[in-house]
Amino acid sequence: MEEWLNPPAESGVAGDAAATADPAQTLEAVASERDKLQSEKDDLWDRLVRKQAEFENFRKRTVREREEVLQFAAMETVRALLPVLDDFERALKLPAAGDDYRKGIELIHKRLYDTLVQLGVTPIDAQNKKFDPNFHQAVDTVKIADGEDQSIVEEYQRGYEFRGRLLRPAMVKVAVRE
Repeated sequence: MEEWLNPPAESGVAGDAAATADPAQTLEAVASERDKLQSEKDDLWDRLVRKQAEFENFRKRTVREREEVLQFAAMETVRALLPVLDDFERALKLPAAGDDYRKGIELIHKRLYDTLVQLGVTPIDAQNKKFDPNFHQAVDTVKIADGEDQSIVEEYQRGYEFRGRLLRPAMVKVAVRE
């Protein structure tokens, strides 16, 4: 019956320190436990901050990838429309049957061109420029005795960029020195 009057000492640092009844040891044990808990808290806080940063980076990367997918889809749509624009430009170079017909072709060409420019398409200026393989595709060469080497003599097909990226290189004739 006396067991309930004298309960067993609790396990743990404080219980052990109370059993020894030495205040210096009790203080040292409590300080050690405090330091251990502080270290554990700091570790958990560091992990939380890192996880939050990882999540924020993941969110930003997801948004950027989604925008790139949408931009790529728009780029493919614009690329599919370029042959139509080329056909209009070829039609404008031919003699027209009537003024009204030519005005209609010019109007449609201008509308299509303006719409593509609003979407982010810019033409690559190739005429009388130096050949750049990043923007031009040489499909023909002509030998010259005088003049600038690797200069573009003629543009067969206009090249375009879409929001700073090459959409289609310009097909050109390049002058080369003999």
